[in-house]
Amino acid sequence: MDKKVDFEKMFQDLEGIVKKMEEGNLPLADSLELFERGISLSRTLRAELDAVENRVEMLMKNADGEGEATTPFLLQEEK
Repeated sequence: MDKKVDFEKMFQDLEGIVKKMEEGNLPLADSLELFERGISLSRTLRAELDAVENRVEMLMKNADGEGEATTPFLLQEEK
């Protein structure tokens, strides 16, 4: 399975978890299990985004190691 599909699948799984938790119809044990899975997915997705950001920054640099200044990617809730 390619990385893009993995990322997209993980993101969809996280969205599904958020939707289930927002409905609020789950027993506490199930909510906790989903929360733990969501945190794990969130950390994995964030690490992948950080790696992509680093790669983009490296590609933007010229042969002398100088390049255009970049600004960090911001999540919608961070804007």
